[in-house]
Amino acid sequence: MIAVGAAALAWLGTSLVVSSDGRRGLAAGTAIVTLGMAILALESSGIVAASAIAIGGGVAAARRLASGAVGWDILPPGSTPRLVLCIAAAILAFWVAAGVASGPGAPLRFSVMLVIGLAGARVLASGDTPVLLTAAALLALAVGLGAGLSLDPTTLWPYVAGGLVAAVVVWLPPRSVRAA
Repeated sequence: MIAVGAAALAWLGTSLVVSSDGRRGLAAGTAIVTLGMAILALESSGIVAASAIAIGGGVAAARRLASGAVGWDILPPGSTPRLVLCIAAAILAFWVAAGVASGPGAPLRFSVMLVIGLAGARVLASGDTPVLLTAAALLALAVGLGAGLSLDPTTLWPYVAGGLVAAVVVWLPPRSVRAA
């Protein structure tokens, strides 16, 4: 039951990142996703994996809180398609995780599919650098968490690599747009 709650946290946090443009909304979404993923990593692979995910996501959330557009800016005008995407992705990921690929670890599969899908869509749909870097950090965490889907969940390096990439990617400098 705890894993189902953690998967719901991953969906809620990712939906918050997808539906907000302000730094507070992005930071809160990143923190919520990180909490859900760390709980899933703890359940599947232990304390080291959970710590790697938690530290990487925590650094990403803290950095996002310090830079980006001011405020929450949740569901700005024109964001209805993003809200529909979050709901449809949750339904599809739940169906795949619970129905098509039944067995143990369904919440982990749900979370990985959902975060990769929604964060990937956010990367493709936004041109704002803080939003792109936040979504890239979530992608790194989800790929690291996806290591728990392997046959040997005691392998810890993907969790550490995902956490490290998530912590570093948010520090990339924003690009400057220059028109000739």
